Amino acid sequence: MTDEDDGPPYVPQAPVAYGKPPPGWRRHMYDVIFEADTPAGRRFDIALVCAILLSILVVVLDSVPRLHRDHADLLNGLEWGFTALFTVEYVARLVCVQRPWRYAGGFYGVIDLLAVLPSYFSLLMPGTELLLDIRILRLLRVFRIFKLTLYIEEYTRLGEALAASRRKILVFLSVVLMAILILGTIMYVVEGPKNGYTSIPVAMYWATVTMTTVGYGDITPHTNLGKGIASFMMLMGWGILAVPTGIVTAEMTLRRGRSDLHCPSCGSGGHEATARFCKDCGTALPAPHIGAK
Repeated sequence: MTDEDDGPPYVPQAPVAYGKPPPGWRRHMYDVIFEADTPAGRRFDIALVCAILLSILVVVLDSVPRLHRDHADLLNGLEWGFTALFTVEYVARLVCVQRPWRYAGGFYGVIDLLAVLPSYFSLLMPGTELLLDIRILRLLRVFRIFKLTLYIEEYTRLGEALAASRRKILVFLSVVLMAILILGTIMYVVEGPKNGYTSIPVAMYWATVTMTTVGYGDITPHTNLGKGIASFMMLMGWGILAVPTGIVTAEMTLRRGRSDLHCPSCGSGGHEATARFCKDCGTALPAPHIGAK
């Protein structure tokens, strides 16, 4: 079987904490906005992804001086059109969930708010002396790209793997920081201020650049011992770069044994591939889920 055949199709859903409304117009709106296993929900997701990408394109084009000068009215009109669209979407999400404040304070709620706030803030700061601030607010609209994470499966899988691996990654980073501190201090003693290592923080900066194999070349060792230490750090850096990749890859491989199907009763996900009942409420899972690889 190919990778595309492994397990049931991914169905992004709103977290259970938001609350699914009772039957009615709010439930219908909820199914369209938060569910992707219906034709209407799928069309909504595709249309919203296209709108996000087009809005980012408008922001990027508007940053080009010549295009901004020649097509300022058109680009500004398109920008406000997208702002109105995302505002309606944000309000609709708040209306159709049982716990709107929980959604507003969550990751996706904050991202949805950041997608529209800069445009409205720019209205509150008129005047040529504030053009720089307005430009910064316009650039903040690129945060809309994070809205894509709700609609693309791989973003969700990667986010879950990173969250599950966070303790291992933190331990790994602490070891790396200790190595940078120790080796940076050694280089400060070996090379000294005369060769550019004017302090331990500067030496730690050099150690970070060297260990990550970036090598800006603004600070270089001059003594034979310093060059030997630098060579050791470069070789060690190759191995260090592979560690977090292995941690996350192992976690993603482990999660491939779990199904992406959510419980039809409580909405809970993360079930084992061979599970027959929901791990939270005990409801029987749909038959196609059983035995999924």
